[in-house]
Amino acid sequence: MDIKTLWITFGSIFVAELADKTQLIGITISAKSGRPFSVWFGSVLAYMLVTIITVVIGAMLSKCIREDVIRYIGAVVFIFIGILILLGKI
Repeated sequence: MDIKTLWITFGSIFVAELADKTQLIGITISAKSGRPFSVWFGSVLAYMLVTIITVVIGAMLSKCIREDVIRYIGAVVFIFIGILILLGKI
């Protein structure tokens, strides 16, 4: 296991996920249900599944598309979504 990659991934995802809609949903469901462990466990399972899917897709893409192309596509999609948010379309 590459420790450097592990910590870069952990730090990036941790910062990106702070105070996003996932946390707001978790807070709301936990407060409403009064069952924080169930909310935590459901959140962990959902995030694990999403992560497995994205890692598998990334691994498959890396076999047929160069890394720099994937990076540029990601940047364009990110900018496009940002523009849509600014225009109030999302």
